[in-house]
Amino acid sequence: MFLVGLKMKVRNLMNKLVTFIGLSFAIFFLVGLATTLTRSMMIGFLDVIPVYILMVLAISMMLYEAFFDKK
Repeated sequence: MFLVGLKMKVRNLMNKLVTFIGLSFAIFFLVGLATTLTRSMMIGFLDVIPVYILMVLAISMMLYEAFFDKK
């Protein structure tokens, strides 16, 4: 009985760890993409504001779905 509970705890911990690693890769990619746009000489900061808004929305939706949306 003790081993079954331990397996469930380990599985739950591994799920959270893998989710966190996957989300961190996706967030680093999106932030790097937005940062690369702002470094360009041809594109001004005002041109990139919609990209930042979309990145914040996408990252917040990923975090919500991964950690808070449990049905």
